[in-house]
Amino acid sequence: MRDFHLPGRSVALGTRGAAATSHQQATLTAIDVLRNGGNAVDAAVAASALLGVIEPHSTGIGGDCFALVWVASERKLYGINGSGHAPAGLSAEWLKAEGFSSVPVDGVHSVTVPGSVRTWNMLLDRFGKRSLAQMLEPAIDAAEHGFPVAERIAWDWRMFAEKLARHPATREQFLIEGRAPATGTLLRYPLLARTLRTIAADGADAFYRGPLATDMVASLNELGGRHEVADFTDWQPAFVDPVKVDYRGVDVYQIPPNGQGVTAAMMLNILKGFDHSSLDPAGAERFHLQIEAYRLAAAARDAYVADPDFADVPTARMLSEDYADAMRARIDLKRAMTDPVPEPIGPADTVYLTTADSEGNFCSFINSIAGAFGSFIACPRTGVLFQNRGSNFTLAEGHPNQVGPRKRSLHTIIPGFATRNGAPYLSFGVMHGFYQPVGQVQVLQNIVDFGMDVQQALTLGRGLRTPAGFEAERSLPGATLAGLLERGHPVRMANMAWGGGQAIMPVAGVLHAGSDPRKDGVALAY
Repeated sequence: MRDFHLPGRSVALGTRGAAATSHQQATLTAIDVLRNGGNAVDAAVAASALLGVIEPHSTGIGGDCFALVWVASERKLYGINGSGHAPAGLSAEWLKAEGFSSVPVDGVHSVTVPGSVRTWNMLLDRFGKRSLAQMLEPAIDAAEHGFPVAERIAWDWRMFAEKLARHPATREQFLIEGRAPATGTLLRYPLLARTLRTIAADGADAFYRGPLATDMVASLNELGGRHEVADFTDWQPAFVDPVKVDYRGVDVYQIPPNGQGVTAAMMLNILKGFDHSSLDPAGAERFHLQIEAYRLAAAARDAYVADPDFADVPTARMLSEDYADAMRARIDLKRAMTDPVPEPIGPADTVYLTTADSEGNFCSFINSIAGAFGSFIACPRTGVLFQNRGSNFTLAEGHPNQVGPRKRSLHTIIPGFATRNGAPYLSFGVMHGFYQPVGQVQVLQNIVDFGMDVQQALTLGRGLRTPAGFEAERSLPGATLAGLLERGHPVRMANMAWGGGQAIMPVAGVLHAGSDPRKDGVALAY
């Protein structure tokens, strides 16, 4: 999709692995909200809720949500952390006694309290013009009356049929005679529709207390979970102060830990010490610097980022100029480091979208059930598919991110936002688990350092250095790969595209929007 330039109201929306029909449906829903007097936050919530029905492998009410909201009337950016905590009955000691060496990626002990519903409600109460009940109407309609499975979604679905078959409730809801639904299959989710109707009628708290919470907890405990209704009832999302770094006169904001947004911030602090103006944006030197900056920032993330309610996370130190100087000094422009390379493990399925309205408000919004189909555990009574966000915990003794009662894990989903001279500059995000900081940094640099428009910035070829090598998308030039090899980076071709992003950029009173061609996202305005 080309970069477009339109005044008024804009939506850029994408997910990991969605189909065009689902995106058109969700984006048109957001446009309808804006057209009918809603604002950027209303539109974001309505689109996300609908995607939780029509794209269940990426998002839903069983997952978490983070957002950055620019309020034009206040000229202020707000951060909202909607990550759920582990149950009070879960600890590293208990898991080790049960024979676990890590938190299972898709077992019941990876299920943390879902944060989306209360976070949506908080966003609407504070910033929206519409009620949660109104914004759930499109999702309820799709769950009750059905939606056709689009081609890309059907293709993705097939990869997970075996895991979906393990639990009877999940098999019944997400498979047809043991198979993934084919393209064009009309699906309905009556259990989920009933749950959404209850939330619409009785409010967000109905999800966290009373019969819905009792039913969800019972279904988890039947599989050996340590959850209690109080774990749901007591959990609340939180307003947080976004952290900020300056990158060549652009203030770039992230949600603070337990999110990994500080990783992108550290990368930018490192990279601003190198002149990129003369570099080829798809060249070896540019990607060498990106690789090394991520290697250093990710090492700090993996060592320190955790729930700040339980750990002393040195955020200010990690974002300081002194820390950046020390990391930057370790980079050799001609040779790769010998430090270990971060393993891109962990959940990677997400929806990111960004919206803007005629009043000048922006919402940078990300919602996820973590891995594809989350934990693969669906509640047989409510239709809720639970996330597996707890798999980002460690069992390592003394580690700040060690799993523990009521702790929130290191979280991968990161919405991005940038301002210049106190005004919105870019609302953006890039999906794909632990790749997200690299993707965000690349998109921002493409605009700031290389003068690209938002669509060009999203489209440029990508890669990620993993322990196996620099895994390059096929669009990167051969000379770039040769240059990385000369610097000591093993190179291999990636078996998938990296990330998928969306962005809205105001330029001289006109909104420029782009959607990543790697995914079936769409950018629309009216």
